[in-house]
Amino acid sequence: MTKRTFLRLASGVLVAPLISSFKNWTYQIKLKNWAGNLEYSTSDVHYPRSIEEIQQLVKKFDNVKALGTRHCFNDIADSRHHLISLKEMNKVVSLNKKEQTVTIEGGMNYGQLCPFLNENGFALHNLASLPHISVAGACTTATHGSGVKNGNLATAVRAIEFITADGEIGRFSKDKDGEKFNAAVVGLGALGIITKVTLAIEPAYIMQQHVYENMPLEQMKNNFEKIVSAGYSVSLFTDWQKEIINEVWIKSLSGKSTEHQGVKEFFEAKAATKNVHPIIELSAENCTEQLGVPGPWYERLPHFKMGFTPSSGKELQSEYFIPSKNAVEAIMAVQKMGKEIGPHLFISEIRTIAGDDLWMSPCYKQNSVALHFTWKQDWPAVRKLLPKIEKELAPYGVKPHWGKLFTMPPQTLASRYPKMQEYKNFIAGFDPKAKFRNDFLKKNFYNA
Repeated sequence: MTKRTFLRLASGVLVAPLISSFKNWTYQIKLKNWAGNLEYSTSDVHYPRSIEEIQQLVKKFDNVKALGTRHCFNDIADSRHHLISLKEMNKVVSLNKKEQTVTIEGGMNYGQLCPFLNENGFALHNLASLPHISVAGACTTATHGSGVKNGNLATAVRAIEFITADGEIGRFSKDKDGEKFNAAVVGLGALGIITKVTLAIEPAYIMQQHVYENMPLEQMKNNFEKIVSAGYSVSLFTDWQKEIINEVWIKSLSGKSTEHQGVKEFFEAKAATKNVHPIIELSAENCTEQLGVPGPWYERLPHFKMGFTPSSGKELQSEYFIPSKNAVEAIMAVQKMGKEIGPHLFISEIRTIAGDDLWMSPCYKQNSVALHFTWKQDWPAVRKLLPKIEKELAPYGVKPHWGKLFTMPPQTLASRYPKMQEYKNFIAGFDPKAKFRNDFLKKNFYNA
């Protein structure tokens, strides 16, 4: 008789077979994204614990997709067939103090990585507003933080390892592979399953942030460059309802003298006297510390703490990139739509991102300003608004964030990315049978 462990209810009924059946049933429940606006198209989700397991899964399936921390608002990471989540592969592989790099597994998120780096005396150059997102997912979608001199999160990548369509291990490094590396880093999930990422790191630093409220819009128009350059990372929040910028968040390196630190007024905006949320009506409990209180870089660069629900929770998001030189014109074009936008919006954020050399990055060869919209979760209404916003921003060569909601047609996208055809040719060399191609890629890249 084989050994078997059973659980016994008070009635004496043996229930191990029932528990086994329940476990199998739970895996059939379809996952949703973080905000709950998207249900993934398959319940067939796999959670490998090793490179070998990933290779076996990729070889087995004709169509498969990597699934990160599910923070995208569109179907870029969706699949009708099979999903592979690396959430169980979330460890640091190596820390090279001499070369100032860290290599991590593909399932690690920033909230897991950053404390480890800080404990060892290191930091990353930039972080997004949420620490909850996976490193691999953020980099492959060109997600970003803010700062006129700070590139998006993918610009920290020095090497990637991935499983190709034939189940083999592929690698690219910045030092050795040049343009192939630039093609691969912002890969949009089309290259394969990212198993390892190597990032550039730097000595840890202390930061502080100050918030200013109710800046007259005229000050923003006349002094935009000075305002967004006032700190290491600067964000402007607006609801487009009045002739003001609701809040200005300035994150600065401690010990470095800046004009705004300690002042009660910044371009006519008044210093906040308590911690505030970007959506002023909400509690600041889940926001990172303000009021100039010094703290580790990873507890100041994000807007939200790791252990709390970020932003408003139940929401939709869109974001558009335009060249920095057109920032004020673009902002004012959207401002004209304020009354139409207002009923459907929680808040907008305006950020700067330095240009880069990554082919499919919205900031490719272009210093950019991003206009971000946190919408109420009413997709029919937002769906009608987005084409109007995109039309207003069209004269500036607008590009959408790959992981957020947009309606721009594929022909327009193709015209905005000079490397798109080369990118598709590059991907075809690794995935000739389109194993990693999903509906998002088909729509936006292969219907142009």
